[in-house]
Amino acid sequence: MRYFLIIFTLFISILEAKYTIKPGVRPHTAIDKMLHFHNIADMRNIPQNTSYYAKQIEPISYKQQLKDAKHYIYRFFAPWYYHSMKAGYGVLTWQIKLARSRRRTVYGFNRRPIPKKTLLYWAKNSNFKALNSVKGRAISVKHTNLHAFPTTRDIYLNTHKNTTYYPFDYNQNSELHPGVPLYLSHYSLDKKWAFVRAGHAFGWVKLRDIALVDSNFINRYKTGSYAISVKDNLYVNKDSHFYTLIKLGSLFPLKGNSVLFPIRGKDGMAKIVEIAKPSDKLIAKFPIKFNAQNAAYISQQFKDEPYGWGGKAFCRDCSATTRDFFAPFGVYLDRNSASQSREGKRVIRIKGIPKAVKKAMIIRYAKPFRTLLYVPGHITIYLGHYKNEPVVMHTYWGIRLNNWSKYTLSRTIITTTEPGKEHPNIREKSKLINTLQKIIIY
Repeated sequence: MRYFLIIFTLFISILEAKYTIKPGVRPHTAIDKMLHFHNIADMRNIPQNTSYYAKQIEPISYKQQLKDAKHYIYRFFAPWYYHSMKAGYGVLTWQIKLARSRRRTVYGFNRRPIPKKTLLYWAKNSNFKALNSVKGRAISVKHTNLHAFPTTRDIYLNTHKNTTYYPFDYNQNSELHPGVPLYLSHYSLDKKWAFVRAGHAFGWVKLRDIALVDSNFINRYKTGSYAISVKDNLYVNKDSHFYTLIKLGSLFPLKGNSVLFPIRGKDGMAKIVEIAKPSDKLIAKFPIKFNAQNAAYISQQFKDEPYGWGGKAFCRDCSATTRDFFAPFGVYLDRNSASQSREGKRVIRIKGIPKAVKKAMIIRYAKPFRTLLYVPGHITIYLGHYKNEPVVMHTYWGIRLNNWSKYTLSRTIITTTEPGKEHPNIREKSKLINTLQKIIIY
């Protein structure tokens, strides 16, 4: 009888676990110790509060936003209806060539070469012979990462250049917010990893960070009413203990005054817990209105976040910042900058145009907080203009110098299109304004 009461009490405690959503802080990681932050004149000479530029916003009708949001929801849930990984075999398995290459040496976080036998084991464990054999449906249950190989080990191309070592981890494909629908292709040979595709990216994810879903779960989860996090670095707590992080731009279903949140059951299947919806300053009804107040509130939160390649260490790179900024307003963006540059409602090409003309075109055609400025490998959010200079917010690694090294800035900053122009060794041809190729208006 005594043992029965103990088991019954434990069972009840599991059922009654209380989940809450509270403000939090980004976990401190190696990224805070290793990145070298420099300052440039723009960071002192132009307004650094996005509310200054938000006054230049041209409002969008909420009817148009609802139309965009409908497309967002379609893209978000699409992986549950996939029948394949939606990419060519060569694209999905590029890392296998890296593992088998006899010419390429890659390095770990300890700056030592990764043994060839280790790389070949990761390649074998990837089990790509089983690609698309499961065709399962799943959902992320925590903030987690998508990796190129089924391992958490870092992979660097070089340990001496500031563009090929930390945080440029080539095993880091992207990050996953909690509650993201996934297509599950197959499992690793050791059964600890799943190869999945979200709407925006693909890669290997720890099996414990996802859960399988069935039709009943999907029907309950797709409520038709949704909310999105508008405050960065929220904590989901379970019985007052930290459970997972929620980054700004994470989407969840609404049911009355509750947020539906997925958890992993002991059987590996997804279960739904209802969490009392917090303040609209933390999680708001999706989409939020595109106006000066909301644009300033959302954008200012990204400022000064360290550069995190592929979302490494709970941070963002340039395309993750643009993606998460646009999400609360109902605009769905892909994972990388090249894809984002092709999806706007209007794209204006400015490649090869003289610098002064290019600046004038940006100010004339770009819509503040609704426009991306693109150069291959980098993307920025156009905020508006200051003293007849275009101003952008971007998660920027650094400016190119004449010796081809980078003067690292390593965080999300607000600058003109000529950041660091005062630096005596800046490479003129590599200045942002000279390399920008597209104005993408959403």
